Amino acid sequence: MKNKDIALLIIGLLLFTSSAIAQFDPKSVCRFENGDLVFRIDKNWTDAQKHEVSIKFDLDSTLLVRIFDGFPLVSSDSITWKVKVLKPGLVEISKLTVPEVPAVNIPDLHIGTTPTMILHDLMISENYGGWTSVPAENVIYGVNSFSTASVFRYENSIASIYLPGFKDAINIFIAGSFNNWSTMQSPMIKLDSGWVFKVKLQPGRYMYKFIIDGKWEPDPNNKLKEDDTYGSHNSIFFCPNYIFKLSGYNEARNIILSGSFNNWNERELKMNRTQTGWELPLYLKEGTHAYKFKVDKQWILDPANKVTRPDGYGNQNSFMAIGDTLIFRLNGYKGARTVNLAGSFNAWNSGELFMQKDSMGWTIPYVLAKGNYEYKFVVDGKWMTDPANPYSTGGGETQNSFLAFKPNHTFQLDTLTQAHSVILTGSFNGWSNENYRMKLENGKWVFPIWLNPGKHTYKFIVDGTWILDPRNELWEENEYNTRNSLLWIEP
Repeated sequence: MKNKDIALLIIGLLLFTSSAIAQFDPKSVCRFENGDLVFRIDKNWTDAQKHEVSIKFDLDSTLLVRIFDGFPLVSSDSITWKVKVLKPGLVEISKLTVPEVPAVNIPDLHIGTTPTMILHDLMISENYGGWTSVPAENVIYGVNSFSTASVFRYENSIASIYLPGFKDAINIFIAGSFNNWSTMQSPMIKLDSGWVFKVKLQPGRYMYKFIIDGKWEPDPNNKLKEDDTYGSHNSIFFCPNYIFKLSGYNEARNIILSGSFNNWNERELKMNRTQTGWELPLYLKEGTHAYKFKVDKQWILDPANKVTRPDGYGNQNSFMAIGDTLIFRLNGYKGARTVNLAGSFNAWNSGELFMQKDSMGWTIPYVLAKGNYEYKFVVDGKWMTDPANPYSTGGGETQNSFLAFKPNHTFQLDTLTQAHSVILTGSFNGWSNENYRMKLENGKWVFPIWLNPGKHTYKFIVDGTWILDPRNELWEENEYNTRNSLLWIEP
């Protein structure tokens, strides 16, 4: 957008008196100051107000979200914006027409480390948080792989990262997914033998890099890595939340941990020998997990765990769980011999989860992670959906009951209540035209769901007709030029 066009746009906005959002004053949003184009952005604006700003001023809607991430510079559509924080939740951004290097607390730079390089790294850093092949919420398990155990430790919720050597370095910072890839927020402490950084973290998966005198470097002592799309990679570590232990078996050469969380891989998770036996710290996503130990070539149950269940093939597995418990219930069917539960949470294994009979019918407790699941009951070998659950996916023999455990959003359509069928479809379910079936409740169609943080696009299918969400003013164009409704889920 040329400066002349921008000036005409501002003049037009100053003459515009009937804004759709009364409390929104265009004159307070955009101005010229010393030849610079300056926008004032309020984090407390509604989604509709953000959308109006994005449309009126030709600003990328993603930019309006990223400018509050704490970075001094933000890039969008090949334009670099300088960010100035006025107060919490209120910032000003100005178009950076001449390259500018923000103040960096590095008094002396090594030869070859130029201000341009630091500027480039700062501009890159604001994008790093989204670069991961698997969203953090969907990581099922993980185990660390450092060259020596002494370079990483996680105790009492404190992660300690040690970088040996680099005695001639002046400053070393660490940037990662745990600090929004800030380039100057997390300095490492210099020791006689290297550098160390400590931070309080929840169990999970984290990406990081070192910034050694202005130059980005992955951790040379960490074997876990992921492509950073810049010809290098990010290092990865896990903060474990469970330690698998097996006492004894001192004569064994190798002991492998294998379970449903890693598709029963027999070679991947080698346990570490200790003075009393074997152990392996592991990060595990919340939920229920089946597992066994493989001692050399022999499979064994966990002798310290009394919780076992059949695997559906005539054998038994040990079971452990992390998280909250949900009670599945099927009322009635008191004459049935067996009732089983099967679903996406246990790979649809119909011979594993045997429900118990009580005075009202059948029940089973099961620990789940927050998320979306499909399931059915198996009554004396016959599969059936949950008659007490109005939410389902698919149709006919492929119809399953749908469960959102700890949902973080509920889609609502409070018009068209005379419709016979309303289906929710979007980027979160592959735009399926039969998933998910909404429920008519108290004069509105509703569908609770759990969604990953970030952007989602969606539509409703009302009696076969695809429509936008009439209550949502946010949308983006699609390949068919018919637009999709837009939804942002906060982390």
